[in-house]
Amino acid sequence: MSKVDEAVECFCNGAACSQAVLATYGERFGLAREHALKLASGFAGGMRLGETCGAVTGAFMVLGLKYAKGNCDKLDGRTDVYAASLDFVARFGQRNNVVVCKDLLGCDISTPEGLQKATKEGLFRTLCPKLVRDAAEILEQIL
Repeated sequence: MSKVDEAVECFCNGAACSQAVLATYGERFGLAREHALKLASGFAGGMRLGETCGAVTGAFMVLGLKYAKGNCDKLDGRTDVYAASLDFVARFGQRNNVVVCKDLLGCDISTPEGLQKATKEGLFRTLCPKLVRDAAEILEQIL
């Protein structure tokens, strides 16, 4: 099974979008799956605020694992991460126009009404797997 399919399957089996991406790719960079799932657990649904898509934030964490240098506590140790993140956002934007969860879903899941709409319309089953797939496919290109 490809890593892309693995990420989608992880999401469809109950992991959050952010968890599915980081758990699938983190082990390649020494991050244990259990730790990846814990670390990414609060980033789903745009950090539960409807902001940056969890699949995107999960991908950013993977890019940090790949591109951050040993001196990443200083700006010059993060420049490659920033460049890769901007590249990722551009590619994700080409596919989806935006990276913001509430704009991707067409409702704000940080509100009871928005969450109800997303659940009723099955967006977590229909749209979110595509977003996880997009994030994983883009990671495959960048990594």
